[in-house]
Amino acid sequence: MRVLIQRVKRAGVTVDGRGVAETGKGLLLFVGVGREDDAGDIERMAGKIVNLRIFEDERGKMNLNVKQAGGMILSVPQFTLYADTRRGNRPGFDRSASPGTAREYWHRFNDLLRKEGLVVREGVFGAHMDVELINDGPVTIWLDSENRP
Repeated sequence: MRVLIQRVKRAGVTVDGRGVAETGKGLLLFVGVGREDDAGDIERMAGKIVNLRIFEDERGKMNLNVKQAGGMILSVPQFTLYADTRRGNRPGFDRSASPGTAREYWHRFNDLLRKEGLVVREGVFGAHMDVELINDGPVTIWLDSENRP
């Protein structure tokens, strides 16, 4: 599983000119599911994101997680995080999970975040989405389930 995390002041998703999800202060997550991912990967990644201390405390130090900071989450499915560009100029996506598996795992991931008490809004799986955001910092972090400690 790969997640591109952006700390945002606000973010939103539009499909066919209609707003489908938005958030204020919090995290915008671009979420990709890989062929090799399993339930353990989803749980580890959700736990990491819930506890990731990337919001500033009263001293201006990144010391708070999204929940402590009173933030929300906007989760956007994005299979292109598994783009393979090693050969040629057209990316391949063989390492991405099948659409059915990716949808199931993405929803399970979002549900795990909700179980931690977070407000989670969702983009639309499989849709062409316009994503708008104001990155706060900027703070952008890349997580990959293959990079286990």
